[in-house]
Amino acid sequence: MNNNNGNISQCPFMGGTQKQTAGGGTSVRDFWPNELKLNILRQNGEASNPMAKDFDYATAFKSIDYAELKKDVNHFMTDSQDWWPADYGSYGPFMVRMAWHSAGTYRVGDGRGGARSGSQRFAPINSWPDNGNLDKARLLLWPIKKKYGNKLSWADLMILAGNSAMESMGFKTFGFAGGREDIWEPEQDIYWGSETVMGANEERYKEGELEDPLGAVMMGWIYVNPEGPNGNPDPMGSAKDVRETFGRMAMNDEETVALVAGGHTFGKAHGAANPDTYVGPSPHGAPIEEMSTGWKNTYKSGVLDDTITSGIEGAWTPNPITWDHDYFDVLLNYDWELTKSPAGAHQWKPTAASNAKKAPKAGDAKNTQDLMMTTADIALKVDPKYLEISKRFHKDHKAFEDAFARAWYKLTHRDMGPISRYLGPEVPKEELLWQDPIPQGTVLSDSEITTLKEAISNTNLSISQLATTAWASASTYRGSDMRGGANGGRIRLEPQKSWAANNPYELKKVLTILEAIQKEFNGIVSMADLIVLGGNVAVEKAVKNAGYNIAVPFTSGRGDASQEQTDVASFGYLEPKADGFRNFIKKDLNLAAEELLIDKAQLLTLSIPEMTVLVAGMRTLGTNYDASKYGVFTDTVGTLSNDFLVNILDFSTTWKATSSDATLFEGSDRKTGVIKYRGTRADLIFGSNTELRAIAEVYAADDAKERFVNDFVVAWTKVMHLGFLDV
Repeated sequence: MNNNNGNISQCPFMGGTQKQTAGGGTSVRDFWPNELKLNILRQNGEASNPMAKDFDYATAFKSIDYAELKKDVNHFMTDSQDWWPADYGSYGPFMVRMAWHSAGTYRVGDGRGGARSGSQRFAPINSWPDNGNLDKARLLLWPIKKKYGNKLSWADLMILAGNSAMESMGFKTFGFAGGREDIWEPEQDIYWGSETVMGANEERYKEGELEDPLGAVMMGWIYVNPEGPNGNPDPMGSAKDVRETFGRMAMNDEETVALVAGGHTFGKAHGAANPDTYVGPSPHGAPIEEMSTGWKNTYKSGVLDDTITSGIEGAWTPNPITWDHDYFDVLLNYDWELTKSPAGAHQWKPTAASNAKKAPKAGDAKNTQDLMMTTADIALKVDPKYLEISKRFHKDHKAFEDAFARAWYKLTHRDMGPISRYLGPEVPKEELLWQDPIPQGTVLSDSEITTLKEAISNTNLSISQLATTAWASASTYRGSDMRGGANGGRIRLEPQKSWAANNPYELKKVLTILEAIQKEFNGIVSMADLIVLGGNVAVEKAVKNAGYNIAVPFTSGRGDASQEQTDVASFGYLEPKADGFRNFIKKDLNLAAEELLIDKAQLLTLSIPEMTVLVAGMRTLGTNYDASKYGVFTDTVGTLSNDFLVNILDFSTTWKATSSDATLFEGSDRKTGVIKYRGTRADLIFGSNTELRAIAEVYAADDAKERFVNDFVVAWTKVMHLGFLDV
């Protein structure tokens, strides 16, 4: 079977898939494929949300009788339904796979994917080859979702079902937290790769390296091809892929082995027959009468032992619905030989000399079938590092249980943000390093805030220095996984204090002066609060210079994290490759500055108008990286004005590229030819793109000066409080 055509599951746990179909019709992007994608800034707006404006999910979740909910979910595990009966009489393995694949899309590179939003309900994820037949898993859960309604999100239910499934099979989980809120439309503008064929991977490798920020090795898969790289049953090659993709999910080798082995202790893969012959299109391409389900299987009964999901066939262990020690016993004590499933997929079986145990048939426990391993499983036996860990876990099952429990908890909660967002009685008391712990801060009185603002104002720090430092601290926030932000004050720590975008030499000067204020203050104030307060002082000065008197809102209480509470490697992924708000971009970055600006704005949860006023205002505050003059279309730096927008729309200026790659430009007076301004693509896009130009025109009008200042202050305040007030 061709392993690049989307017919075989490619994940070290389970997966599935089959034929794909596409819709018809043309769009603007069909005619202009390089059109700037602004829709990503409109995702999940109020217009798409059916909830009342005052609906608070946390409050609703807390009103659930949690004991009753757990009882309902646990009862469901063995309540086999005729239309999709449970393998071995338990839905446990099926629910584990569903939860795994909901969480497993997470990638640490940009924090996108993961279980936090319930995105598995929508295309493209609901129709990825690796998610074959998971439409049935969610449909089976509908009665529970229906009962609890808005009090229980799909995002929470899917993970709770996975946890309860493991518990029903004898495993003690580390804990569970609710608090995930559903989205209401597909996250279609997340970049999952440039391939147009499911299962393809040629375009995501650049010079042998998997493209950033992608986490999977193929389009439409969660992790890797379980048959081996490109379907080649090469265990060492598979080990490389597994290490790469699990690493991009923030998992180390020990966590990776624990997850693969722990997950494969449960359930089986399904490959009863050739999917090309018997299986229909995915949910998003299926006929309307399939009612949002897909992968219709016409092979015999189509269920239990006749199910076709991944193309691989069989169970990993002799007791597929019981938590036990068998996975490592089977993997390490048996010899394995290459074979093929009934669907034609590469897989491994125990040699005859191994005298191996067998697993029960999914639909008839009285009958048995051979055990199997995927190439990705065999990788744990042949890769020296994985083998060492596997042997250790084999000898010390308690250590394995603890490692798997912690890794599963991390997998399913990694993108939920600070622990203060976690809800429910099963939240563990232990706070883990990957949760980016921050000590409780001190709330300041109004008089203390006034005293500190006066102290900052009396230093020789400029508007530019204060605003730049505050922005550098707060703008690390990622709405994708709610990491970063000003809370924690980690800009004073490694790795942030050494990031090129933060201009470490200048940053140190600002932090030194603010630290002196902190030391002399007759009270307790965090550096995190001082940094934000300094930015507010800068904005208020710039507003006053513009002729207005506006107080920038400030809420205190941020804490200061320590270096020991900061995972340097993990925080390294938050380093900006580009920041269009500061006109910063790494020289060796081969991506368009305007696209990177939109990406940054989306991670900061900004709307198009918010992004527009922030870029325009920050140019006038002098916050450009390394004091660059690009985009500074004003003669009054330090005065918050709409000059940037006024001048980018001024047709008395003509622009031309000054770099061979069309990334830098000069604007000259149309009549005299005298150079007036220099700009980047992140500047000119506000005059070039029609949607951005429409917003720019609103704020560049003669009667919009005060509105611009007010809207800038609102947007600035939003960024300064991301990851703090939104918890």
